[in-house]
Amino acid sequence: MESENYTRVAEFLLLGLSEDPDLQPILLGLFLSMYLVTVLGNLLIILAVSSDSHLHTPMYFFLSNLSFTDICFSSTTVPKMIVDIQKQHKTISYKGCLTQMCFVLVFIGLENFLLTVMAYDRYVAICNPLRYTVIVSPHVCVLLIVLSLSISIVDALLHTLMALWLSFCTDLTIPHFFCELAQVIKLACSDTFINTILVYMVTGILAVVSLIGIIFSYVKIFSSIRRMPSTRAKHKVFSTCGSHLSVVALFYGTGFGVYASSEFSASSSSSAVASLMYTVVTPLMNPFLYSLRNRDVKEALKKLIRPSPFVRLSHAL
Repeated sequence: MESENYTRVAEFLLLGLSEDPDLQPILLGLFLSMYLVTVLGNLLIILAVSSDSHLHTPMYFFLSNLSFTDICFSSTTVPKMIVDIQKQHKTISYKGCLTQMCFVLVFIGLENFLLTVMAYDRYVAICNPLRYTVIVSPHVCVLLIVLSLSISIVDALLHTLMALWLSFCTDLTIPHFFCELAQVIKLACSDTFINTILVYMVTGILAVVSLIGIIFSYVKIFSSIRRMPSTRAKHKVFSTCGSHLSVVALFYGTGFGVYASSEFSASSSSSAVASLMYTVVTPLMNPFLYSLRNRDVKEALKKLIRPSPFVRLSHAL
């Protein structure tokens, strides 16, 4: 393509989910409500874990970090979308687009690794309970979080720095509600071979390695559950592992949906809906999956929400 067809990028246009003016108030109310529920739900999980001494264990330490990641992940895309709908101004600057893309990649990567770490934690707790406190010590927990965050940041910076080398044509319209890496690459007029290889190779390796780790952990866990003589012990294991498996299925299921829609569907709307599932719906559902299926979390939330005896006495007076 000739050089005169290239343009200096000042801003991108985000089409969002719909351009129908009649749908804008509905979308505004819907996503504002979903965002508030996401923040409140995940914040309640964090407060419940920090306030209940019975939950000061590695499993719930990782859960509170997952909830914090979900808040950050959702806050990277949804507030911008809400403002765009409210103001009917759907542009984003070039620097803002790359910054948003970088943070989205960081939090996707971090969530991916946290789910793997949580599976490993359950594997050690169930298959090697006598050495659990030694293997998954507080020092190891912090180290795993720092390592997960570091790899996620390096991965995000790698993709973002490579995107800086791309040249764009006059069409700067992104058929999404946020700057997704795959959509930005599609807009480029310059050669995107290296960018595409990096997306498939680096992201693929990280996702596959994590998924293999989760599958291995649960194969060992289910093998140990079969040997448990107590029905009550089996039920307790299923209650804690069931929540995590539900979150894993939702995260990787929606992630595969995004990949499939971008590869096999020519429709931009289906790709945007698939992205909506993992950027908005997944962080929204995670607190419900953990609170509804986990007895310890439910009890901690009841204690957190229930008024203290002093408050009840003041109301009675």
